[in-house]
Amino acid sequence: MIGWFIVMKRHNWSVNEQATFLNRMGELLARGYPIAEAIESLSLHLPKNRKDEMYQCLVDLKNGSSFHDVLNILGFHNDLIGYVYFAEQHGSFADALQEGSSLALVKENDRKKLLKLLQYPALLIFITGFLFVFVQKSLLPKFTSLFESMNLEANFFMKVLYSFSTYFPILIVIFLLFLAIGIVYYLFVFRKIPVLQQRSLLVRIPIAGRILKLLFTHYFSVQLSFLLSGGISVLEALQLFENNHRQTFYSKLGRAIKQKLLTGEKLESILAAFPFFEKEFSMIVKHGQENGKLEQELLFFSQHCVLNMEESIEKNLKMIQPVLYLFIGFLVVSMYLAILLPMFQLMDGI
Repeated sequence: MIGWFIVMKRHNWSVNEQATFLNRMGELLARGYPIAEAIESLSLHLPKNRKDEMYQCLVDLKNGSSFHDVLNILGFHNDLIGYVYFAEQHGSFADALQEGSSLALVKENDRKKLLKLLQYPALLIFITGFLFVFVQKSLLPKFTSLFESMNLEANFFMKVLYSFSTYFPILIVIFLLFLAIGIVYYLFVFRKIPVLQQRSLLVRIPIAGRILKLLFTHYFSVQLSFLLSGGISVLEALQLFENNHRQTFYSKLGRAIKQKLLTGEKLESILAAFPFFEKEFSMIVKHGQENGKLEQELLFFSQHCVLNMEESIEKNLKMIQPVLYLFIGFLVVSMYLAILLPMFQLMDGI
């Protein structure tokens, strides 16, 4: 029972905590610290419950566990564990940890930006919805009955509100229907198709697909770059990808590329056939093979993917808020004028 409780406690590391821990680990390793000493040094700055976990990490490492296995026990994210796994193979431990932690922080910061960006519009939508229900249920029926008794035509903004109240519930039902279909498709179809085909379908999603494609390309290219920099051949690197069973997608990907290479296909041709990679990726690989600097070309391109991913996310985030404000503003103005204009029409009729 105590052991189960300890395991449950270990799964409370936030993404920021994970990334910060690995980044500091990378900094200490770059200064020449062994892993055990780096963990001991970092544990001095952690709260008591984390110190206990770090002590258990040291025990596990002394008992022969690999560092990526220890992180798995702590409940770290699979992408970060993947960085550590590959770092253990190619030896560029410090660089890999800092690279992985930086990307994790970028993704987490973008998630927080999105939530922060949507908080205020969500509050406005809630308040606007409350006002809309009040106006639609209480005021508009009175004006409508009054207009009918005086043979006056409803103004444009009253028609807008009535149309919105008529069609919005229909749109909600359609959305929920599509959501239900999506959930059924995911549970009974999507999860059963091969993982490479899953990724090929995911990158077709508007907006999100573009970001996912950049993410997949970055991760594969940076890990391959580190492995090649450590003196490993392409086939050996792909074998390490295949052996990384915690990341099923990259494991299957490594196996598929390796098998095609063994049949005589060129690496750039194989990569070009995968729809979840950037189009330029195959050309970068071909250029790197021709000039003998493949690992450097891959590293540079992986950084390029991260920059493009950040720009794409920033651009889409900036588009969301104005659209929401425009919709809310139009609805509020419609409610205001739907009430105000009838008063002027009645005054004109007096």
